[in-house]
Amino acid sequence: MDAFTIRPDPDDPRLTERVVGRDHTGAEIETAVPVERPLTLYLNGQEIVTMMTICDYPTYLALGYLLNQNMLRPEDTVTAIDYDEEVEAVVVRTDRQTDFETKLKKKTLTSGCAQGTAFGDVLENFAAVRLPPEAVLRTSWLPPLSKAIHTAPSLYLTAGAIHGCVLCHQATPLLYMEDVGRHNAVDKVAGYIYRHGLTVHDKLFYTTGRLTSEMVIKTVHMGIPILISRGGFTAWGVSLAREAGLTLVGRARGKRFLVLSGQQRVVFDTPVQDGTAGAAEKDDT
Repeated sequence: MDAFTIRPDPDDPRLTERVVGRDHTGAEIETAVPVERPLTLYLNGQEIVTMMTICDYPTYLALGYLLNQNMLRPEDTVTAIDYDEEVEAVVVRTDRQTDFETKLKKKTLTSGCAQGTAFGDVLENFAAVRLPPEAVLRTSWLPPLSKAIHTAPSLYLTAGAIHGCVLCHQATPLLYMEDVGRHNAVDKVAGYIYRHGLTVHDKLFYTTGRLTSEMVIKTVHMGIPILISRGGFTAWGVSLAREAGLTLVGRARGKRFLVLSGQQRVVFDTPVQDGTAGAAEKDDT
């Protein structure tokens, strides 16, 4: 049975196109590549940003972006959200006016691919977040979770050049979002969580990319206590994770991993057969 509530649809003809080229031998080949589209986001009639995205879940992306930039508060009421495919725009309307002009003046570029941004007051609110201390990560969950994610049909397997983020419960992946920028993928998950009122105190968040400051900030902002990746860490990402009490697990491949923050949540219930279980591997980019 497919455990995913949402997962990528590599058969969607809007998301990839076939292009012809030559391989290393000079032979002609045809391959699939992801399709990027511009999506302009408006909040209460004000243009906020134009994002490059595969545009499979534009309304979730819009909501998640606004939430993770703290332009939309969890307690806000969204009165309407409209997506127009022809004009490549999505409009979010709320029951209160927002202070986005001030936020736009305080933006700081982050290290996410393409142009992720975090705003000054997001970092100011960061210290106030309290992640659930009772959350647990059993090491026995990691191998089956990784296998389920990396063998699921996806744009990554079909075309590559894509990042994925997955909301999980124990060893079960629930929401799997992909996009050309990892910040877009995580924003889609955030938008889905907000729109459907999901609880996240007992959830894990898995990303295919590096554990940067942006990924840590957005995971903490969503209230998810555990962040996992096949990739490696940045120093600021580790520092922010320790400040927030986020469990940060990187270089997770099979039974191997490194945990650099929030070790108290990890239950080591997987037998270690030799002394190489914690060996470092080359980071994903």
